[in-house]
Amino acid sequence: MNMKKQAIAAGFVLFSFMLPTKASAASFDQLYVFGDSLSDTGNIYNATRKTYPESPPYFEGRFSDGPLWVDYLGDQLGLKPTLLTDINFTTIPPTPIPTQGINFAFGGASSGLGNAVRPDLNLPGVLKQVLGFAGTLKANNQTADPNALYTLWGGANDFFFLNPEDSTTPINNISLALNTLVGVGAKNILVFNLPDLGQLPAAKIDNRNPTTLSKSINEFNLGLAKTVSDLSQNPNLNIFSVDTYFLFNQASTLGFTNVTDSCLFSPDICNPGNNKFLVWDRFHPTTAAHQVIADAALAAIDAKSVPEPAINLGILGLGAFGAIAVLKRQQKRSASRVVDAQLSQY
Repeated sequence: MNMKKQAIAAGFVLFSFMLPTKASAASFDQLYVFGDSLSDTGNIYNATRKTYPESPPYFEGRFSDGPLWVDYLGDQLGLKPTLLTDINFTTIPPTPIPTQGINFAFGGASSGLGNAVRPDLNLPGVLKQVLGFAGTLKANNQTADPNALYTLWGGANDFFFLNPEDSTTPINNISLALNTLVGVGAKNILVFNLPDLGQLPAAKIDNRNPTTLSKSINEFNLGLAKTVSDLSQNPNLNIFSVDTYFLFNQASTLGFTNVTDSCLFSPDICNPGNNKFLVWDRFHPTTAAHQVIADAALAAIDAKSVPEPAINLGILGLGAFGAIAVLKRQQKRSASRVVDAQLSQY
């Protein structure tokens, strides 16, 4: 299939194959994903004819050594969204019919309209993914499925590849994307802030300035927290926040023994897919870190049954709550591994 035409169709064709069921704290009928490489389970891999990211060492077209948080959370929710690039738009209706949602995320997506890493492919940025989705709904006199979960995570590529000093543009883009989803009827939105990019191995290569990155990320996260706080005033909206900044800063308490080095570039001390490294390839989390992120996302969803944190705590309040829940899950997994190891001796 012509990938450029497919990318244009990206948000740009939507379906009303909704299966209406009542959404509860962790019960949704579909999962829609908007984002970049942190959420892309194979779109840019398909768009580059399965050449980028090279797999292996990357895992099945994902920017990690194993499944992403989308995979883990989807398993927990019983949902597997169809990759946008797996849908054939030349048939009527398109095939396969994406009954469990769609993953619109593309590796390299900027927070805005284009791709910061592979502009040659003419693939949609995060905002364009959302605008296309919303535009098609409006063109067909439809509204977003109120029982679906919509996830949004973006902005990192703006700081790494466009302008590390400009936090205003990604704040505005992500805020517009969130408000657009709300405007077309989305009721359940999962949104992520950014970890401290200045602490990642990538901050120290290609003449990047870790101090500048850290400063800009703080500004971005504050701006995003303000948007989330404003949206949370809407009683008809469930907005779930995941504080990856907090999680990454607390990684050593969550069972990670190496939070500074790249697993991919440390083959002598890292075993891909079975390690306690936080970072996979200088830029992206390991699958172990993605599992922690998925646990935090599920905890944030479940946390809607408790009172909202004060505005001055913002996303950090939910981040702390989620991290505690994640730590408990990690401890349970560790205990399970001990039992498994003991059994294996017999």
